Amino acid sequence: MCGIIGFSGVSAGGAWPCLGDALRRGAALLAHRGPDDSGLHVDKTAGIGLGHTRLSILDLSPHGHQPMLSGDGQVALVFNGEIYNFRELRKELEAKGYDFRGHSDTEVLLNLYLDQGEAMLPRLNGIFAFAMWDRRKGTLLVARDGLGVKPLYYAESPQGFVFASEIKALLPLLPQGRELDVLSLHRYLGFLWCPGDGTPIKPVRKLQPGEAMVVRQGRSERCWTWYRLPLFRGVQADLDEASALDGTVTHLRRAVHRQLVADVPVGAFLSGGLDSSAVVAFARELNPKIRCFTIEMAGGQDAGAADDLPYARRVAGHLGVSLDVVTIDAGRMAQDLEGMVVQLDEPLADPAPLNVLYISRLARQHGMKVLLSGAGGDDLFTGYRRHHALLLERWWRWLPGGMRAGLDKVASRLDQRRAWARRLAKLFNGAGLDGDASIANYFLWAREADFLALYTPEVRVQLREARARVVQPLVDFLASAPEGLSRLERMLLLEQRFFLADHNLIYTDKMSMAVGMEVRVPFLDPDLVDFAARVPTRYKQRGRVGKWVLKQAMEPFLPRDVIYRPKTGFGAPLRRWMRHELRDLVGDLLSTASLKRRGLFDPPRVQRLIADNGSGRIDANYTLLSLLCIEIWCRQFVDYSGGRIWRTINS
Repeated sequence: MCGIIGFSGVSAGGAWPCLGDALRRGAALLAHRGPDDSGLHVDKTAGIGLGHTRLSILDLSPHGHQPMLSGDGQVALVFNGEIYNFRELRKELEAKGYDFRGHSDTEVLLNLYLDQGEAMLPRLNGIFAFAMWDRRKGTLLVARDGLGVKPLYYAESPQGFVFASEIKALLPLLPQGRELDVLSLHRYLGFLWCPGDGTPIKPVRKLQPGEAMVVRQGRSERCWTWYRLPLFRGVQADLDEASALDGTVTHLRRAVHRQLVADVPVGAFLSGGLDSSAVVAFARELNPKIRCFTIEMAGGQDAGAADDLPYARRVAGHLGVSLDVVTIDAGRMAQDLEGMVVQLDEPLADPAPLNVLYISRLARQHGMKVLLSGAGGDDLFTGYRRHHALLLERWWRWLPGGMRAGLDKVASRLDQRRAWARRLAKLFNGAGLDGDASIANYFLWAREADFLALYTPEVRVQLREARARVVQPLVDFLASAPEGLSRLERMLLLEQRFFLADHNLIYTDKMSMAVGMEVRVPFLDPDLVDFAARVPTRYKQRGRVGKWVLKQAMEPFLPRDVIYRPKTGFGAPLRRWMRHELRDLVGDLLSTASLKRRGLFDPPRVQRLIADNGSGRIDANYTLLSLLCIEIWCRQFVDYSGGRIWRTINS
């Protein structure tokens, strides 16, 4: 894994006289992603600049240095990620007469482009974001992997086109034009993350999963989707039970074995949940001494949060692998919240990224550079509460819309201090909606009308003028889905396209790379993703049992009490934080004076929300955390004046 950055000017010589210096400053802000090496390539006559910071995983020699140039110097590449099938591709290229100086996957990617151009993209099995400058054609090709494991941000301005692995690295290249995107902020407040290509900075966009773009002289000439999820390609859920069970083992084992390739030590996350445990079970077949890592929360968990550590130890003992544990208390996590927002580049209001950070840091201290993750299992095979909730609709979805809306109203008035009441309110949130809008609504953390009321009148006017509902990207995406898909299949499409790429994978990348750690996700191997689409939903969500097919398939490999344990999330004690550790920060950043200066949220309404939450009348902890993260983010990025970003996760 690495960090990449670059620009394409609007004319020969570039439009920015000091762009080379800005590129160097931006690359320096990516040093945590690539502590082993760095390099720049500037083509002044073409207005092109490429920067790279390297985390050496394959071919640790200078032959893996980037930017990497073709033999004639006409093509230059900066690449972040891993190509897992690079050895097979290399053999094919060698048979065609291509020479190789080293044995990195970067060199294979460069030669594959020389051989096949853009047509190479569907042949890549890996996780990646890259930029390929072709001086012969005068084009810059940028591309992102199909599931969006590796991030890539870009911006277009009168001066040209810029891109980078992280938003913070773009700031030196965007000295002006950092206007807030209020529609994206609205979505952060609703989802706690932002679906689609939006970011909090209006000119900065995310290249979407499976997208590629050709840039010429600082202008995007063409953008297209080179990868589509299997159901969009006509793959049908057609497997019988035996084939589903056998295929799950075969494809997951192959994906894990494929992703063990490295010239450095490879470890694994081990939470004690099914997904990470399954990955470790197959990883130890090739690496019996694989080292695993997990986290222990020392006290202060919210009600309903389960302790993962006993399950992680149970799996480690069963598989005979080592397990290292990092112990973190609630106070330490609260202190790291501000640095987390800076590292994430986006105001994602979820404490779970800190879990990734602490485990990655521990693994790095033990000499690891690569960790395998179980991310993606729930998104392919079901496993979230909303998947079960969708099946429960058969008990009430038949009611008239008015009566369904009444259920929503009644549930919202229950005592939100109780976990069961919060879950019931969430179950019926948006019950009066129909079609894809009702499916998309399951991803919201609060009712749109509730958080819409928090804005100042001026912002509410802007949102009305935008005429876009908070769930619009999800609804638009499903509008082009094939007919005949079940509601659960449509929800899984949203998991795979949005919840993964725009939330889980973004924070996993940012927080692991904060300490120079590469995270690989075997569940998102393209072959496994294709296979999972062929498994009927009746083998995925069976009544209250999510991931039924995966659980059945893993029974020969893991203890039953681990396989069938209750589903839990990362148990950050958010409700305690708001009462204790974060109380002073809330008082400062969400004070009337602070809110007035920012001009986004209405101070009296926010103060009333804080008071109602503190009294227990409502449960608005995640909404308040989102408001807090937005203000932290604004102070770091909007108020940035060209100096060092003032707080990082390692400060």
